Amino acid sequence: MLTVEGEGKGQIAARVLRAAFEAGDPAVIDRHVRPDYIQHNPLAPDGPEAMKAFAAAWKQQFPEATYEERRIISDGDLVLLHSSGVLAPGTPGLAFFEIFRFQDGKIAEHWDILQEVPATTANGNDMFSTLSRPQTEAPGRRKFTAYNKKLVTDYVDQLLVRKDLTAIDTYVGTEYHEHSPNIPDGAVGVKIGLAAYFERFPQLSVAPKRVIAEGDLVAVHSHYVDAPGGRGRAVIDLFRVRDAKIVEHWDVSQDVPETSANANTMF
Repeated sequence: MLTVEGEGKGQIAARVLRAAFEAGDPAVIDRHVRPDYIQHNPLAPDGPEAMKAFAAAWKQQFPEATYEERRIISDGDLVLLHSSGVLAPGTPGLAFFEIFRFQDGKIAEHWDILQEVPATTANGNDMFSTLSRPQTEAPGRRKFTAYNKKLVTDYVDQLLVRKDLTAIDTYVGTEYHEHSPNIPDGAVGVKIGLAAYFERFPQLSVAPKRVIAEGDLVAVHSHYVDAPGGRGRAVIDLFRVRDAKIVEHWDVSQDVPETSANANTMF
């Protein structure tokens, strides 16, 4: 259950996205975004006026676009939204992760990652559904937040930073549902998929930048670089923890572009 404070921040973040990109209402941005707003989306400059211009161009290009938030996580001054967006009716659409930093009740900073939803996946699961029990998209009890945050942080460090596949044996439950489109389902599937990934990119580096957690949901925002000298990818991995085991995983990945409309990087 979200706290009243977290609920308010999450609702504000969702309202800004929905009004700006679906309904085309720039007044919402004026109400909820700080004048010194910092933007990390490489297609948009800093500031609320640039955000309004970007939203207007998006609305003009995709007049029938729809947006639906699937999960909202609040952790201190940070809010993470996991959302789906359909740009044109009948198309698979996009998977979004958005991170907002609040200051004095308004949005002060924003990071996002988006990925096209594929027609099929290696695991047979879509990029949004909740399959682990209980099948709810709301975060679980907040009293376990700190424990789950450390568990996932340790898992990511061992598995992705140090590339130690035995982390899967230690941290992943027997019931494990994978939503990353290119990774097979189950603990065995993720081990096979990541073993192949590590073999293909032996010099892979993963640098976690921030961890956002509430209840049983923990998100890690990282910079993945497959080989030295590459720009790499911005990735958000979202994990669900139950009974001290990771039971579900979603992610979104986006290439870091060569140029950006702002000087802030995607991280």
